[in-house]
Amino acid sequence: MKGTWCPVMVLDPAQPLPASAVAGSLPGWKEPWLVGRRLFWLEQRPREQGRTTLMTQADGQRRELTPGNWNLRTSLHGFGGAPVAFGRHHAVLVNQMKTGPALWLLNLHGAAPPRQLCQPGVVAVGDGCLHEQGQFWIGVWEQESQDVLTRVCLHTGASRPLRAAADFCSSPSLSPDGRHLLWLEWDLPAMPWQRSRLWLAQLDEDGGLREPRCLAGDDGAPEAVFQPQWLPDGGVVMAGDRSGYWNLQHLAPDHLSSPQPPWRSLLPMEADFGLPQWVAGMSTTAVGEKGLVAAHCRHGCWRLGQLQWSSGPTPHWQVLKLPFTELSNLRADGRRAVALAAGPHQPDGLLEVDLGSGRWRHTPTGANPLGTDPVSTPEAFWFPGYGGRRTHSWLYRPVASVGLPPLLVRCHGGPTAMARPCFNLETQFWTSRGWAVLDVNYGGSSGFGRAYRQRLDRAWGIVDVEDCTAAARALVEADRVDPERVAISGGSAGGFTALSCLSSSNLFRVGACRYGVTDLAALSRDTHRFESGYPESLVGPWPAMAQRYRDRSPLHRVRQGQGPVVFFQGLKDRVVLPEQTERMADALRRQGVTVEVHVYPEEGHGFRDSGVQQEVLLGTEAFFRKHL
Repeated sequence: MKGTWCPVMVLDPAQPLPASAVAGSLPGWKEPWLVGRRLFWLEQRPREQGRTTLMTQADGQRRELTPGNWNLRTSLHGFGGAPVAFGRHHAVLVNQMKTGPALWLLNLHGAAPPRQLCQPGVVAVGDGCLHEQGQFWIGVWEQESQDVLTRVCLHTGASRPLRAAADFCSSPSLSPDGRHLLWLEWDLPAMPWQRSRLWLAQLDEDGGLREPRCLAGDDGAPEAVFQPQWLPDGGVVMAGDRSGYWNLQHLAPDHLSSPQPPWRSLLPMEADFGLPQWVAGMSTTAVGEKGLVAAHCRHGCWRLGQLQWSSGPTPHWQVLKLPFTELSNLRADGRRAVALAAGPHQPDGLLEVDLGSGRWRHTPTGANPLGTDPVSTPEAFWFPGYGGRRTHSWLYRPVASVGLPPLLVRCHGGPTAMARPCFNLETQFWTSRGWAVLDVNYGGSSGFGRAYRQRLDRAWGIVDVEDCTAAARALVEADRVDPERVAISGGSAGGFTALSCLSSSNLFRVGACRYGVTDLAALSRDTHRFESGYPESLVGPWPAMAQRYRDRSPLHRVRQGQGPVVFFQGLKDRVVLPEQTERMADALRRQGVTVEVHVYPEEGHGFRDSGVQQEVLLGTEAFFRKHL
């Protein structure tokens, strides 16, 4: 059953989309779950300084389950995710209190108020799974120097360390009988999408782990494992990229104890059923009543399908006909599946699918302020990038323009992330003002296989910069945009790329940088534990290649005559310290480059408050308008 728009505020088509209708105007929905007939999800509220609460819907009624002063967040590995673990009757929540994260037990039927289990006193806690019959929760406790898989008793709140990873662990998953545990581990300097290992252990009668053994990723071949989970028969499925793409791999239950587990590829194809694990709790596959529900990405577009086991020895794969190009946080329960979804004309919202009939409903997070006004939709734009290699981007034409439009080139973060082809109010903000917008999937982006991601190995600051510059140049040479009005923007790693483009080419006349990397040496020395080894694969070993770090840093590439820059920086940023922005702004001023700097005392790496989000958008547009 297709959903419809909520009542809308219709704008004058002659007027551009206001920032108040774009940034911070709608809540962010995250991590939906199905438990029986009930739907649960997390709701992040920009108008409450980004506070996240737990919501539920049953019989058409929505209600909030957590108190108004609660904030369901984790800061696992600096980026968070997975603050809730569900059972049939209870959930364990991570409430981010002023004194640190605390675990609470919530009765989903409202039979008792939430009860605090413990306050661990560690850097972060979360990414757990719940065993109601065994009355325990198993999750990740992040300490200063390592992650520890930890068991917490639901009766007493007593905790017990189960396994200390050499560096990192994630994704614990209990078998249907509660007797075995799967989880992932990876070690510095690798990131989880470069090299990771799948582990299995038996839970003994005392609740400890017995005979842990590696099931995948430990034979020397580079492989990244994503989202291990159990099948009802005791088998295991995961996504592994040994073939060059994150394809689904299956291990039968009678092979769990094999010395060399014989994994079987379920759907060999040039598409990714996984994605870089920046946050905890990512999910692209789920177990339904008749098999797997799976989302896969090809050429930057996500699709949803069913892999049915009941059709014979070879599973039957059927892609569902849905108008969505972005899918995430997929979950299923019986005949129903739920995910976050968006499409070229559909904004972010909750997608519910009946797996038997194929009928679906999409509920947007809020009203569409555009009403029936024209919408700019993404067009795939391939161009020759670094080394002449075929490189991808998404182009959004202006809704209306006179003559050649100005161009905004956007550099996504990560840098192992991707530009997504779906309805986005911030994009419409620019296209409603006559801008063309180009989202570049430069070399290193995900959604195009492992080889595409590896284009950036030891080449950050070169491949990404040349790709973004080549994309803009291709549009200019095709007389599709105004060569005198080309701007560039990015945040975090995307800010690094934007600043590097400004310093290396006169094509870009103005730029905007949000909490961007400006000094690679400082990043290598000062960033948080999760990314502390990442520069080694992106640039080279530190300090052996200190000169390369210096040569590629925007801080040391400042030149006279480059375009003006506006900076936005949170003072509580632990990923890219505020000093990086301060030093970069000073270096630009010394070269006579026009600079504006806006700082936000209560913001970290990414802005949560609605007022700040609107100020950043308006500040960027005003700065561009002034200097173009």
